Amino acid sequence: MKSRLNLREPISVALGTLWEHKLRSFLMLLGIILSVSTLILVVSLISGVNLYIADRVANLGSNVFLIAQFPIITDVTDQVKAARRNKLITWDDYEYLRTNLKLPERVGVEVRDLARVRYGNKTLEDCSVRGVSSTIGEMDVEEPAEGRYISDDDELHRSNVAMIGSDVAAKLFPNVDPLGREIMVDGKPYQIVGVAKSIGTVFGQSQDEYVYIPVEVFLKVYDVADRSLTINIQARGPDWMARTEDEARMLMRARRHLAPNEKDAFGILNSAALLDLWNQLTGSIAAAMVGIVSVFLVIGGVVIMNVMLASVTERTREIGVRKAIGARHRDILLQFLLEAGVMAAIGGTIGVTIAYGLASLVGATTSVPMHVPLTAVLIALGVSTGVGLFFGIYPARKAAKLSPIEALRAEV
Repeated sequence: MKSRLNLREPISVALGTLWEHKLRSFLMLLGIILSVSTLILVVSLISGVNLYIADRVANLGSNVFLIAQFPIITDVTDQVKAARRNKLITWDDYEYLRTNLKLPERVGVEVRDLARVRYGNKTLEDCSVRGVSSTIGEMDVEEPAEGRYISDDDELHRSNVAMIGSDVAAKLFPNVDPLGREIMVDGKPYQIVGVAKSIGTVFGQSQDEYVYIPVEVFLKVYDVADRSLTINIQARGPDWMARTEDEARMLMRARRHLAPNEKDAFGILNSAALLDLWNQLTGSIAAAMVGIVSVFLVIGGVVIMNVMLASVTERTREIGVRKAIGARHRDILLQFLLEAGVMAAIGGTIGVTIAYGLASLVGATTSVPMHVPLTAVLIALGVSTGVGLFFGIYPARKAAKLSPIEALRAEV
């Protein structure tokens, strides 16, 4: 019970001091407020974008990886080398893998381009057209909301059918059911057999403006002599991913006649690799922001220390009275130390509140994804309190070392 009273009193004094000197308190805590607000906002942006990228960009489907012409390359020199040595992924490569792979659940292929899509007097320019095999429907993140995906029969008979994205349906068929109707894609007619579920946007860019057609129809209509395909491979489960990738890599290396010491002349892309690339970028941004936040924290801590030193001077007589009636060295030390910690914690709380409000506002009014992690809030509060305690040590020790006789002689 006694320890509670000892803690309650300095906290009460700290709150009273803050309230009594509002402007001084605000200026004292400004550095802490700015640093915590900046930290929370940056972490919220990075966390929100990371979740967004994982869900909207790096999500290739459940246990799916891709065989593409190029891997993820961040070095310009490596890009030039890869451009010279990496051959196109062809239809023969797809059939070779589909025939010889033993571990995957499914193997599919896709190829993309931009096209003009028209219905009646409405036209969409630069709409994504994607040729897909029917197996892609079982592993893709895009699913039909109405109708169906491209089927085996569509692929077998090379039918001119299409599944369209929700934005295409909304723009070309605002008040009409699109199923069964015919659209023109680069001058060729396609009957709509499905409308996909909405995915949303990525940084304001629609992900629902596309037309899917059977892949062999795409290859017949468009010039693919200099176009690389993408092979989609779905493993049987998470535990099978590594083994399935190894099998696909081995077969592709054998098909490319690569020596054991040669690098892959193709790319294997999975969600983890895409997220790693993104995390490297955001990690650099976070490191830079930590440096800026640290400067704010140090400035805020120095201000707290100076204000606490002024407070010790102002309350010298009070310290003398307390020591004269039995207050011990550690009681005075604890009082001023806790006062500094409480003030910093209040500054941190204000900073978190401001940052949370701004993050919510940005998330609600813009396309920028924001997510405030609880761990970031707890760390920010802990760090701000720790800064107050650290920079409060010197003023607290100075107060605790005051001689009671000298303190009582001080002018009020």
